[in-house]
Amino acid sequence: MTKGTKDFQMSDETWKRHANPWSVWTRFAAIPLMFAAIWSRVWLGWWCLAPIAAVLVWLWLNPFVFRPVHTPAAWSSKGIYGEKMWFKDKWPVSADHRRIQRLMLVVGGPITLSLIAYGLTALELWPTVFGATLLTMGQLWRIDRFAQLYEEQKRLGAVQ
Repeated sequence: MTKGTKDFQMSDETWKRHANPWSVWTRFAAIPLMFAAIWSRVWLGWWCLAPIAAVLVWLWLNPFVFRPVHTPAAWSSKGIYGEKMWFKDKWPVSADHRRIQRLMLVVGGPITLSLIAYGLTALELWPTVFGATLLTMGQLWRIDRFAQLYEEQKRLGAVQ
């Protein structure tokens, strides 16, 4: 395992389980659940930590609970296989792909997180929803780029 996968503590088997479309889509479903759990501090006070913890536990467990995907067919599965290639850093990744990924993280990430943080702190709906939309669209775009990376490597014969 290389540094990238060690950082995420994901074995090859865990990556295969994470590539299950149910894993991908239920992680997306956790986004509004987490925001609702944080927002619930208004009604639950400190008890809001229980739903927040439940979402965090789910996000941690998620890549371990679904059946592994050995041959990706679904778009989301191909995206996760491409993400694995990205983190393993042994597959040829174009400079353009790396540049765009960095741009999205450096520019898009802080804007998105600022909107979400402000919205959840001030209990303002529009920045929270707009930030969540940017987060979701960014993640979908990222998965799509990784799916393209996987398909490109498959065409080149680097993937079976």
